[in-house]
Amino acid sequence: MLGSRPSYSVWLPAAARRGPGGPVAEHTVPWLRVAAAYAWRLILVGIVVYGVFSVLGRFQLIAVALFLALVVTSVLRPLADLLNRVLARPLSVAVALVGSLLLVLTLFALVGNAVANESDKLAGEFRGGIHRIEVWLQRPPLRLSPGKLSDLQRQVTDYIAGHQASLLSSAVSGLGRVVELITGGALAFFASVFFIHSGERMWSWARDQLLPSGARARWDRAGRAAWRTFAGYTRGIIIVAAANAVLVGIALFVLRVPLALPLTLLEFFAAFIPLVGSPVALGVATVVALAGRGPLTAAAVLVLIVVIGQLEGHVLHPLVMSWAVRLHPLVVAVSVIAGSIVAGVIGAVVAVPFISVVWSVLRALRAAPS
Repeated sequence: MLGSRPSYSVWLPAAARRGPGGPVAEHTVPWLRVAAAYAWRLILVGIVVYGVFSVLGRFQLIAVALFLALVVTSVLRPLADLLNRVLARPLSVAVALVGSLLLVLTLFALVGNAVANESDKLAGEFRGGIHRIEVWLQRPPLRLSPGKLSDLQRQVTDYIAGHQASLLSSAVSGLGRVVELITGGALAFFASVFFIHSGERMWSWARDQLLPSGARARWDRAGRAAWRTFAGYTRGIIIVAAANAVLVGIALFVLRVPLALPLTLLEFFAAFIPLVGSPVALGVATVVALAGRGPLTAAAVLVLIVVIGQLEGHVLHPLVMSWAVRLHPLVVAVSVIAGSIVAGVIGAVVAVPFISVVWSVLRALRAAPS
């Protein structure tokens, strides 16, 4: 166009685009290049993991129910296969599920009956235990005055009186949680029936319908590796939790700690959160021992925390879990903390099996096809 400036393109020779010692990129220190290469991959993995947990968070009830169904399947599938040798497949599945459900309900009934029968005795023990704690707080090294303790009790009473409405609403929302829990349990039981009965056929159908023919063999190998890892982790953690619960139960009964049976059950379920759950449950047992039996019994429970922690970390986990899950303790700790940040207690429980399954899938996909 008239009056406009002509456009120019400038081309530089290859030598001009190179530094005196070669390409400019080669002047970057090796560790920085390696760190940058790992950084974008870690960012991508973090985005994917965050996306997965975000989607699961929106369908938390369904995700938790299916996770519980997979846990039940990994535990009861061998029993159903064993019963299938003498019974029809539907009947073997029904016997395994109904029998295990009755066993769990019987255990909870025993716990509730034990608490109900000892409620009056426990109330008196706790009142005396609270008085002993007050006397202990007044002694060195804390030297809290009786006036401060009375003020603390009054503040707690005033807080409860002033927040009755919020506490009532929390109780109502807790009832809603109970309804969700029942719904999730029903869905988990319903899904477990199909997973135990025909999980293999369901996986084969999904593989043949959703994957291209060239990728089926590789992803079939990855899926089976994921299931072996998940089932091995689940069975291993149940063995570890049961061993911890037996040791804790024997010690609490010997020390005559109140609520020994409920605390044993709490230890069993808490052990499903690696590295964190067991110390928290034993911390609760320590408080109960302090209130019910005094400082000496509480100190014995503290020693029990150390002993069981060492036994779990150096004997049970390496012996039981090494064949199913090969993760460094640091990875386990970071996974539990990250899962609790993202999804609370559920995230802490799911984090380690999730990371273990992802790692087994990656290893299976990288392996050369047989």
